[in-house]
Amino acid sequence: MAHFQIQNLTFSYAAAKNKRSLDDVSLTIEKGEYIVLCGKSGSGKTTLLKHLKSVLTPSGKRSGAILFNGTPMEQVSQRDQSSKIGYVMQNPDDQIVTDKVWHELAFGLESLGCDQKTMRARVAEMACYFGIQDWFHRDVANLSGGQKQLLNLASIMAMQPEVLILDEPTSQLDPIAASDFLNTVRKINIELGTTVIITEHRLEDIFPYADRAVVMDGGKVIADDTPRNIGKLLWEQKNDMFTAMPTPVRVFYGADGNGDCPLTVREGRNWLSKSFPEGAKVNALPVQELPDEIENPALVLKELWFRYEKNSPDILRGVSAEVPAGSLYAIVGGNGAGKSTALKAICGICKPYRGKVKIFGKPIEKYKSTELFQSCLAMLPQDPKSLFVAKTVREELEEMTKDQAKISEIAATCEIENLLNSHPYDLSGGEQQRAALAKVLLTQPKLLLLDEPTKGIDSFFKEKLAKILCKLKEQGITIVMVSHDVEFCAKYADAVSMFFDGQVLTTDTPRRFFGNNSFYTTAANRMSRHVFSMAVTAEDVVNLYRENRHG
Repeated sequence: MAHFQIQNLTFSYAAAKNKRSLDDVSLTIEKGEYIVLCGKSGSGKTTLLKHLKSVLTPSGKRSGAILFNGTPMEQVSQRDQSSKIGYVMQNPDDQIVTDKVWHELAFGLESLGCDQKTMRARVAEMACYFGIQDWFHRDVANLSGGQKQLLNLASIMAMQPEVLILDEPTSQLDPIAASDFLNTVRKINIELGTTVIITEHRLEDIFPYADRAVVMDGGKVIADDTPRNIGKLLWEQKNDMFTAMPTPVRVFYGADGNGDCPLTVREGRNWLSKSFPEGAKVNALPVQELPDEIENPALVLKELWFRYEKNSPDILRGVSAEVPAGSLYAIVGGNGAGKSTALKAICGICKPYRGKVKIFGKPIEKYKSTELFQSCLAMLPQDPKSLFVAKTVREELEEMTKDQAKISEIAATCEIENLLNSHPYDLSGGEQQRAALAKVLLTQPKLLLLDEPTKGIDSFFKEKLAKILCKLKEQGITIVMVSHDVEFCAKYADAVSMFFDGQVLTTDTPRRFFGNNSFYTTAANRMSRHVFSMAVTAEDVVNLYRENRHG
């Protein structure tokens, strides 16, 4: 018997009666399957997942049926749904309800009325399975984003669910933590036979291992097949979603490769090795270096030290950096390294107890706050919802300016014209990010700080975001971006800094930075470094393949 049978499901949100978020969706999910749900932001992925657990189902007009283990969803008790259907959300903080790690692990079991003996055994087992023993007694507030998300997963798995639903679970994790998290999910599917349904914009770590990939667009299922066939289908259809495919797939089709399309980095490496046997001479890419000195930098950080409380450890430990005017400067590093705190220090939210921040040559303390945040400095925070205070996206933008022409221009730039009458909280994660960016851009900043700007947005809009950022650079705007998205940084940044243990360790051009790293690098580099040195994007590999194969 199938776990889920979705039959002709159609749904419209209450605030948008004429727009179908789901349009006649029919899908069967068998027991033990690993399903990856793909699609652009706003394609209906999250809305569909929320219909698979009654307590999360949004209000609106709905038709069609959903059966769980053969029973209509509305007849499945809340207790059964809680114990059998686990759900991991995009933002780990939205799901954590207690103060201590071990309390969180036990919370779901307590809610189900488990006896003490069973509860202790299950909590201990999960702590061991997920490697949580070392932080078992810690306060949840002191965990990094990756640890919180792992804790969410462990708390759900303690209830031994039959189905695990994950909605963009790694959007706030650094690449290494994300890879570890997704490997754990795969292990759960293989070893425990738990059915996994996952939406994820970062497909590299999950696409090759899924049984099926389901592609959604405009609320409809447009493709449902094995991952290898989906890649071929999207390429042949010239579908926008092809840009979301894993790097080996994009390189293979982009380079007109022969044979079977590789899905994993390892398969991609083997394919390149056959194309370029060992010892074959290949052309390399030119490698630029950063200038030794920066004239008139837009931003200077000098020896910044900061801690949140008097007796707590330092989060910033001597941060120093110079950002050239009119550049896109990316900061990467693990969760909890201090990257977001550094951005808050730049705009004065966190005041360092030692060190200097200079913006356009002027110390930050010399700016009046009205002067600093009007046509000078703006920040897009990690959680776009923290910027929303109004009932519609239009009202959000009108809060910044009453100039309707300016609002229309920014709405078109950020592609949110069709969202202006929607409530910001009804939007998908990617749509919220775009609406928040529009609001921030209306302040007309000369220095723009972005904290995880690609979080929750699809690959299709990432390219649009890159065009927006390039346009801003042309206008002389300086952009400082904290990001876990190494592929985006490799492709679009002018300089990349590595943040570790509260300080900037190294800064270099993207090609030298990612080309010299073994783990903190792109899939394109890991796949091709044995043949093409310093190739860090899929485009680099495609161009070098064509150049060296076809001359």
